Amino acid sequence: MTRPQAAGAAGRALVDRTANAALLLASTSLVLLVSVELWQVFARYVLNDSPSWTEPVAVLCMNSAMMLGAAVGVHAQKHFGFYIGVHAAPSWLQRIMLAVSRAVQVAVGLMLAVWGMRMSADTWDVPLAGVALPQGASYVPLWVGGLLIAAFALDLLLRAPLLQTEAE
Repeated sequence: MTRPQAAGAAGRALVDRTANAALLLASTSLVLLVSVELWQVFARYVLNDSPSWTEPVAVLCMNSAMMLGAAVGVHAQKHFGFYIGVHAAPSWLQRIMLAVSRAVQVAVGLMLAVWGMRMSADTWDVPLAGVALPQGASYVPLWVGGLLIAAFALDLLLRAPLLQTEAE
């Protein structure tokens, strides 16, 4: 294997490991979300003592699962890409459509990252009702997911001119 091929394989492995970590965090967030909601229902209807922390924690878990899951979907070429149109297009047009789609994904990911960071920073000093977290923590999944969407889409834009199918 030549040096550029080795560097490309190492970069690809890093991207894949990052996507796997994001998937693990998204899955963990879903499990936590279900656990928090189960506790909320039990505490409300069995104990008659509804905890105030469950809603903000559930929202944080949902935001994390949603944004990290969307990023993993971009990495897997299963989300945010108009793939039915790409499959139906002639091969010469597929490359153009994929490039445009991935460029839009990068732009949207960067927009989510920038605005998420801005909202997080602007509300970091405001306490979140019901839990000992800053309001800005609610926006961390937005900007982290946006950065991952942009990174995964940029990787695909630079590395994979063709749509990868499950058979490949």
